[in-house]
Amino acid sequence: MTRSRQRPLRGLTLLIVALLSTAGALGAVAPAHAATAASLPDPSKAGSLTIHKFATPDTATGLPHDGTQVDTSGLTPIAAVTFSVQQVGGIDLTTNSGWQKADALSKTYNAADATGSITSAGYGLTSAQGSPVTTNASGTASLAGLPLGLYLVTETSWPAGATPSAPFLVSVPLTDPTTHNSWLYDVDVYPKNATTTVAKTVSDASATKLGDPLSWTIAADIPNLDTIDGYKVTDQLDAKLDYASTAVSLADGTTVAQGTDYTADYDASSRTLTVSFTAAGRAVLAAHDTSQVLVKVVTTVHAVGEITNTALLYPNQASFSITPGQPGGPVVTPPVQTKWGSLTVQKTDPDGTALGGAVFSVYATQADAEAGNNPIALAGQTTFTAGTDGTVTISGLRYSDFADGQTVTAGSAGYRDYWLAEVQAPAGYELLADPVKFDVTAQTSTVGVDLKVQDVPSNSGFALPFTGGPGGRLVYLGGGLSLAGALVIALGRRRRTGTAS
Repeated sequence: MTRSRQRPLRGLTLLIVALLSTAGALGAVAPAHAATAASLPDPSKAGSLTIHKFATPDTATGLPHDGTQVDTSGLTPIAAVTFSVQQVGGIDLTTNSGWQKADALSKTYNAADATGSITSAGYGLTSAQGSPVTTNASGTASLAGLPLGLYLVTETSWPAGATPSAPFLVSVPLTDPTTHNSWLYDVDVYPKNATTTVAKTVSDASATKLGDPLSWTIAADIPNLDTIDGYKVTDQLDAKLDYASTAVSLADGTTVAQGTDYTADYDASSRTLTVSFTAAGRAVLAAHDTSQVLVKVVTTVHAVGEITNTALLYPNQASFSITPGQPGGPVVTPPVQTKWGSLTVQKTDPDGTALGGAVFSVYATQADAEAGNNPIALAGQTTFTAGTDGTVTISGLRYSDFADGQTVTAGSAGYRDYWLAEVQAPAGYELLADPVKFDVTAQTSTVGVDLKVQDVPSNSGFALPFTGGPGGRLVYLGGGLSLAGALVIALGRRRRTGTAS
């Protein structure tokens, strides 16, 4: 995808004064000359100025840019952009000398100091009737009933993330570009904004416990400009996060070097990462304006909770001094989350009586739980002991049903099951024969018991025989009686057999 390159005009023509913005006017207005006009401008007429505001397109439109209306199908209008319109005093465009003064002003006019360059040339500025004007939903703002003259148009308010068009001068009227023998009193101009968006994602599906690394990626657009006067990305981390590292690249694979092209500074006191591009780096960005800046921030989580984070893109120097959320300020990413919680287990006997002293471990897979391999360590420990009330809270596990910033369902990628294995049973009770699967969610992370597990008494409650005990004597006595009975039965059978014979 190739974007059009927007270049500023360097001067005013003798008859048509229209310095269009560096941020992307549709182009220079074609020159005309007083000698080609069939009649002089009519000083009794009033003119109008219609400003059309669109986002800079990815490819050049090829449309004319001569003060007439053009077909803007396919362009994206920008609403809520405010313009100040001021008439330059002392320049009468109903006379040749007035046009010559305008041409002379074009040689000293500086868009970076529009007002200063005009007043230093000896001209005053007066706000036009109806100024300022703001674009509507179709990106249009109009001023009617304008006295003939030269006007300075300055963009004073624009949406967050947009780079404003530079102040420009336009004359009312213009020589009709079609007939070349009449005047165009109703003038249309098309200054455009380089617009930028930014998004943030999180990658935490591979993380299971507090302390595991997870990464956040900020993908920021690059303004479609020849010159970018300022560009930075900031990310204020949540208090539950610990900063680890930053890596910066361009989405198209272009390498940018820390120190040469950008700086990455983390302020621990405000928990804010700032990535600022140098003049050399901004030149790289301008040469790759169809790409995106990718800022990868690696952190760890040290406390449970639902952690929400956003990032800010400042796409131009003007945005640096504007509060986020205000017109012209930085673009704020939609919020992205990572979620961490806990599970409370209670150990009971078959009658529901709490059993203290049971010791558990937690595993990420059933196979590990069955083999006793790779227990999950939380706060430096891999075993968790139930208190006298039979409960133990296991805290610091990623939500089972939330991964990579979105809700996931059981069985899908990113869903995390956990397994609880009993590694030491309470005295007089049997260990659990199998690990128990459980999930961590918003519900398990609230107050209360989430999972009850039962231990049965040793030998399932049956008494085991032991040497020297009364149970043993009864067994032996029972055996003796059985043997005596067997002998009596055998003798009786023999007597009966003998009698019969």
